[in-house]
Amino acid sequence: MVAVNPTYPVDEIIMPVNDANIEVMFTMSRFYDKVKKAQERSKLKKIIVTNIKETLPPILRLLFTLAKEKKEGDRIGSLADGDVWMKDLLAKHANSAKPNIEVSPDDTALFQYSGGTTGVPKGAVAMHRNVVANTLQIKSWMPGLEPGKEVVLMGIPLFHVYGMVAGMNFAMANGASMVMVPNARDLKDVLDNISKFKATIFPGVPLLYNGINNHPDVKAGKYNLSSIKACISGSAPLMRETKEQFEKLTGGKVFEGYGLSEAPTATHCNPLAGENKIGSIGMPLPDVEVKLISLDDGETEMPQGEIGEIIINGPQVMKGYHNMPTETANSLREMKDGKVWLYTGDIARMDEDGYFYIVDRKKELIKPGGFQVWPREVEEAIMDHPKVLEVGVGGIP
Repeated sequence: MVAVNPTYPVDEIIMPVNDANIEVMFTMSRFYDKVKKAQERSKLKKIIVTNIKETLPPILRLLFTLAKEKKEGDRIGSLADGDVWMKDLLAKHANSAKPNIEVSPDDTALFQYSGGTTGVPKGAVAMHRNVVANTLQIKSWMPGLEPGKEVVLMGIPLFHVYGMVAGMNFAMANGASMVMVPNARDLKDVLDNISKFKATIFPGVPLLYNGINNHPDVKAGKYNLSSIKACISGSAPLMRETKEQFEKLTGGKVFEGYGLSEAPTATHCNPLAGENKIGSIGMPLPDVEVKLISLDDGETEMPQGEIGEIIINGPQVMKGYHNMPTETANSLREMKDGKVWLYTGDIARMDEDGYFYIVDRKKELIKPGGFQVWPREVEEAIMDHPKVLEVGVGGIP
């Protein structure tokens, strides 16, 4: 399975399609024309199309058809020869026997295209064992949940491993309901779904929590968000103000984690029931080994409290990059201990309690006059000012 962001420009859709030799693509009807344009310049053979209204009950389906289908770009005419509606495909094979296929833990489960540690798009190849291991690691990290009774708000996209593993797979492993949010930038829709379906688990990103904190209807007390128990925050640094304000609003807990496409998806997290250290990504998940390695030689292990590059050994670490042996060799290296370690490109330190703190990305280090300046440190300082809502810092030569 290769997940592709449907909002990408056509050229950026073509890249993974051609690199992974994708022959069949599933798409929602609103993206059909874009995928057809990608097909003209790729090896894509068949497109399987679904319309959002197919998931709705009869009355809502009729209302959607009349009021929204054309306006929101979901209505299309006939499909081109060779393409097929998913509902027709399912109906055609409803009574077919299951294919007799053996799937082993070492078989490839998915390609996740990522900028990785150098910014060049690369397909991180995950085996089934990687995906299952990380799902169980995340599940074990959240004690006290009620199997079959939780409601997970899916406000993070499924075309990335964060949403796929920490959202969808985690929910299925817990027998939880999933509330699908197609566009988390529509904060009113997010808030309506939390309120209506009483969401209890809300994996997200700091920008989303910050947006909810500052939404005028939330400030006016028009929404009850008290159903939320736990929020894993990832993909970007979680600022103190964002965390504290969201926890005050909901009564739930926001705990920051860390992960990457090359270990789909999480490797560290603050504990749900234990101490959450603000600014920390927490400690390694079960069965994950972590070292901080010298930025100078890439081998010397740094002592506690010192800064170094995070390297990881664990059951969720990828097989390698698709068709990129040099990049794979740079990222996956065998150490003197005989183990293969993933070099993340992220710089961190560890405190006396085993909590890790991301300093910054190795490639984002700014060096004015020979000094090391980490953008995150500057961002944290600026964010302390009460007039600042959001901040981003980058070095310009």
